[in-house]
Amino acid sequence: MAATETECNGSTVRPRSYKNESYLLGFLGTVGDLQKEAIFQDVIFEVGNRQFPCHRLVLSAASPYFRAMFTSGMVESQQKTVVLQGLDAGIFQEIQSYIYSGTLHVSIDNVQSLYQAANLLQLDYVRDTCSSYMVMNVERTNCFDLYNFADVFSIDTVLRKCLQWIDRNFAEVM
Repeated sequence: MAATETECNGSTVRPRSYKNESYLLGFLGTVGDLQKEAIFQDVIFEVGNRQFPCHRLVLSAASPYFRAMFTSGMVESQQKTVVLQGLDAGIFQEIQSYIYSGTLHVSIDNVQSLYQAANLLQLDYVRDTCSSYMVMNVERTNCFDLYNFADVFSIDTVLRKCLQWIDRNFAEVM
């Protein structure tokens, strides 16, 4: 609990500001419950052949991409169904789950697609988490693939880690 003290007309009684740390978790949990129970959803995203009901407010709060989509007069701001091109439905489902829960599931199989989606949707935490995951999981079976991916997206930390791994394990790689 944080408090801010200021001098108040010579009185010893000072105003205080209190921050309820559990409020954010409870709020996010309630928003997640509204999503699970399909309450107040006001937009449907069509990704591939699947539909994902969502809340414009929640998505706008989570991502500058969605905020711009819904507030800058784009045609999508008035549509009930918005088609998202260039995204995999399974990856969008993971992104949606993250937005509503704060939990992200990353694997070597989905990390590159998640990174690309996060980059497009301007979800910095997801993008940065994917970068960190790649750095932590460079090995013989994925080193060149991760290097090529990092080169395309200019992910310097992953590039450096791949080069370090190749340098230390040159005989194993060749």
